[in-house]
Amino acid sequence: MKNIDLSFATEQSHYKILIGEDLLKQEIFADILKSDTVFIVSNDTVAPFYLNTLKQALSGYKVHTYLLPDGEEFKTLDSWQMLLHQMISVRLRRNDTVIALGGGVIGDIAGFAAATLNRGMAIIQVPTTLLSQVDSSVGGKTAVNHPLGKNLIGAFHQPSLVVSDISTLSSLPKREYLCGISEIIKASIIADNSFFEWLGDHAQSILSLEQNVLAEMIERACRIKANIVALDAKEQGVRAWLNLGHTFGHAIETCAGYGELLHGEAVAIGMCLAAKFSHQQEHLSLSDKQRIVSLIQQFGLPTTIPGHLVATELANAMRLDKKNTSEMLTLVLPEKVGQVMIDRTVHIEEVEQFLIREMS
Repeated sequence: MKNIDLSFATEQSHYKILIGEDLLKQEIFADILKSDTVFIVSNDTVAPFYLNTLKQALSGYKVHTYLLPDGEEFKTLDSWQMLLHQMISVRLRRNDTVIALGGGVIGDIAGFAAATLNRGMAIIQVPTTLLSQVDSSVGGKTAVNHPLGKNLIGAFHQPSLVVSDISTLSSLPKREYLCGISEIIKASIIADNSFFEWLGDHAQSILSLEQNVLAEMIERACRIKANIVALDAKEQGVRAWLNLGHTFGHAIETCAGYGELLHGEAVAIGMCLAAKFSHQQEHLSLSDKQRIVSLIQQFGLPTTIPGHLVATELANAMRLDKKNTSEMLTLVLPEKVGQVMIDRTVHIEEVEQFLIREMS
């Protein structure tokens, strides 16, 4: 089992990220739980595989469960409100613990509910997708979507523990698995050229789910994110690097309708667009632009905007991005593989013309 300690420079907060096989069958929760009651949030896809195993690990505790429908389209205020209603109905106390068992949608909704009920309750993240293991479960971002934009309603709420059981990846559909690869590629572009090259060299082993390779990959990606988040827990500075590809990607998700593209697929396209736009702005070399697009293609991820979307609508969706602090767009752009910049002076009209050319 690998163990990452995550502590924050600006907060009195500290927790562990555990990475390994069959962790849900081990006694790893006792030191974290502060009462005899837990509330597990999962969905109707994940629960049949892992809920009973988790309950067995919590024998001796009073366990409540709540299952949400599976899918990004259910990451809404209505779902959050129904979840809160159930948590209130069973009389959860502030010292009880919420456990999120599932992918990013479950982690986000359960985390937001834990952040808001009783003015804040402990949450343990048990991510069961590669995407959530390397991204959404680490760093304390919680949110639900709004029809006008992704993750617009939420709060920062750090977990008490993250348990990444890589054995859960064996039941993951290939498309979902590749979405996690997208976020791992993102981490390497942001901060580690050698990791970027390692991903290309080990692509076949990664696609074959070789356990030792997966453990190293997840640990390296998590350490990159943990190091950045520890410096900037609430995204006032360098944490914005982690949004590489997301401004374009979130706009694509919003305009396509949540559910048509998976988050990691939209981010893959967004990273390609960010690399191309950065090259257009003369921040990124042609060779590094090609390297980024090539690695994304190597893993079978999409690299182009769906043809039925409209450039003007995408640009308008980008106006609502949370990172914007003025009428200008804020974009995270690669300067080279392993290094990014934040450009807060991007004209929306320039991006719209860029998108029109990309889609022509």
